[in-house]
Amino acid sequence: MAHRGDDALKVLVTGAFGTVGRQAVAELAARGHQVRCMDLPTRANRRAARYRRGNRSVSVLWGDVRDPAAVRAAVFGQDVVVHLAAILPPMTSREPILAYQVNVEGTRNIVHAARDQTKPPRLAFASSVAVFGTSQQRQQPRTADDPVQATDAYSAHKLEGERLIKASGLRAAILRFGAVVPISVATRDPREALRAMFDVPLDMPVECLHARDAGRCLANAVGSDAVWGQTLLIGGGPSCRIRHRDLVEATMQASGIGKLPEQAFTLEPYYLHWMDTTDSQRLLEYQRTSFANHVAELHESLRRRRALVTLLRPLARRFVLSHAAGHPEPALVED
Repeated sequence: MAHRGDDALKVLVTGAFGTVGRQAVAELAARGHQVRCMDLPTRANRRAARYRRGNRSVSVLWGDVRDPAAVRAAVFGQDVVVHLAAILPPMTSREPILAYQVNVEGTRNIVHAARDQTKPPRLAFASSVAVFGTSQQRQQPRTADDPVQATDAYSAHKLEGERLIKASGLRAAILRFGAVVPISVATRDPREALRAMFDVPLDMPVECLHARDAGRCLANAVGSDAVWGQTLLIGGGPSCRIRHRDLVEATMQASGIGKLPEQAFTLEPYYLHWMDTTDSQRLLEYQRTSFANHVAELHESLRRRRALVTLLRPLARRFVLSHAAGHPEPALVED
């Protein structure tokens, strides 16, 4: 893996307090880079930012990627921009105008601000395996050369973002991420996470990627000479190629909720899949966490909470299943 040596870089991370952003910021700061975090000043983000206080390598600039002036201020003077800010499914369907403004216009603002610099920064763009479209019946892993197609708003947004970047003339890397699994099941919006869980068929092939490995991938990309101009698939590797049911069952068992009824899950095809990550792993050396490792870590992190959830299991199951598409009948809620 080619690096720029030990020189500290100035790195802007948009969406800095999301699942991947937090890990990327931590990795970059640990390597001595000067990290500028850009995100919305929500209560959850401000709470996350407090953990960065006292770290002179990390600064925070609150702002919205939809605001060209805020983006220009954030991009100014940076060596590299790691663009993670995005609205994800299923919110992309419920809030299509907002999603387009953030996912496409926000990316356009980043590109314009970067091009306007005297010395334009390099740009690492977080795209998605979604750009390949639905592929539930496909047996082989996706490759970076596979044809792309937009099958919903999110995949269309990511493809448009890729086109903007390729046409920009900037030194850029397009990183198509698979399903990133967080270190903890605690999220800023558990309802949104539960809706997304039920929107994926149980037999869907999924290549998961631990959030810590995603952060390592981005930090390695920032320090690499070899990734610029490349489109790479980013996933956990062969040890993380599972079915959606494996991820659901592991999460529900670790949380104390138990197995969920299959009728609660959609049968509609989705756009996750296994990926050939040979090239990205060769260049970035980021895959360290197998799915088995993730499950063990999840069980340990939820050990105390699991006892409480077990006591309140009927209520917890009812809450979880209330987010299933079509609102399952009460009979489905029972064990």
